[in-house]
Formats: sequence, structure tokens, C-alpha cells
Amino acid sequence: MAEIVPYAIWAVLIITVLSIGSIAAFGIRSVVQGKVNPLTAGLTVIPGALFLIFGLVLGNWTEGAIVAVLISLGLSSLVLLLSGLRGLFGF
Repeated sequence: MAEIVPYAIWAVLIITVLSIGSIAAFGIRSVVQGKVNPLTAGLTVIPGALFLIFGLVLGNWTEGAIVAVLISLGLSSLVLLLSGLRGLFGF
């Protein structure tokens, strides 16, 4: 059973890369066709950019990923709060 583990890990990595590549390709296609606002599509890159920045700055990709997730969670919560306040007060 242990001899299957490296193949399973490689299979997961390959599927992950293909999935992210497909998401990026279809996102770019949607922006080019005008179906999606470029700002909206650009905002989806923020978590990946944070991960890359913190991974390089901290020198530890695990800690960089944790910090990026926490900051993304905080930013998402802030945006939801501001959106709710805008709807509540009619801005």
C-alpha cells in the first residue's frame, strides 16, 4: 500500500495544476468576451498573490499560506461588513 502513495501525491498535484490552469484560462476568456468585470476577476488573484508574497518574505511556505488565509479571511469579513452596512444605510 505504501508504494501507491507517491503516485497518488503526483496524481493530486497534476489534477490540481490542471484545475487551476483551467480556471485561469476560462477566467481570462470571460474577461476577454466581456462577461466578467476585469476588477472582479482581478480580485480573485489576491489570495494567491498574498500567498506568494508571504511565502517569499517569510521563507516558509507553510507559514506564508497560513498568514495569507488569515488575511484573506479578514479582508472578506471586512468587505461583507461594509456591504451589509451599505445596504442597511442605503449608501
